[in-house]
Parts: sequence; structure tokens; C-alpha cells
Amino acid sequence: MNFWDTSAIGPLLWEEINSAVRLQQLEEDPWMVVWWTTPVEIESALTRRKLGNQLDESNEERVRNRLKALSDSWIEIEPSYLLRELAKRLIRVHGLRSADSLQLAAALIACGNRPSGHHFLTGDQALKTAAGKEGFKSS
Repeated sequence: MNFWDTSAIGPLLWEEINSAVRLQQLEEDPWMVVWWTTPVEIESALTRRKLGNQLDESNEERVRNRLKALSDSWIEIEPSYLLRELAKRLIRVHGLRSADSLQLAAALIACGNRPSGHHFLTGDQALKTAAGKEGFKSS
């Protein structure tokens, strides 16, 4: 299983330094697992790019079409009491920000709290470190 943090999905939608790596990871394992708020986080990143003139209207349409294709097939981990309590523990143990703790908690829920052999894909170093300490392969 590959759990995709929002920061790992962005390079699939618009050009970034690690876009080729992320595309290869998706080709190797096309099953994407994401946290429930990922579409909101992507909308935020997309809007920031648009307001910063890093994305014009024609590219926005291409990005939105790509996002639709990805989101039609990904698996979303939904909120739950267990996930919230797990996220609180991750904040205490790793000092994560709340949104990052929810991402990592969702990944742990997705793998039945058995992260060994599963990948946590992120562009955030603190989250990558925490995921590794929890037992995920992270990249």
C-alpha cells in the first residue's frame, strides 16, 4: 500500500522537482490511499498557485482533469474517533502539526496499524521522519 500525503500528490498534478519520481511511484503501484481532507488541501495548493500566477486557466483545467482522474480511483480514509485519538498520540510522540498528524493517523488506519512493508509518500521532512519512526517506508 502507498499512502499519499497531499504534498506527494501535487507533483502528479503540476511540475515540481520530484514529479518524475512521483509518476514512477504511481505507475509501480496505482492504488492510492489518501486522507479525507486531501481534496481540500489540494484545492488550497491549487488556489495559491493560481493567485501566485504559477498556473494559468488552461493549465488549471488540465490539473483539475488530472485530479478528477486520480480522485475517481483513490481510496479515502474517513474521520473516526479512533483516527482522532491516534492523531493526538502522534502529536505528542512526534511533535507533528495537527494536519500532518491526521495524515499519518489515516495511513496507520489504512494499514490496520501494521505499517511494515507499506509506503508513506510525502514531501514534508518532519512527516517523513515521523512516518519512518512509526514503521512506514517513507519517500
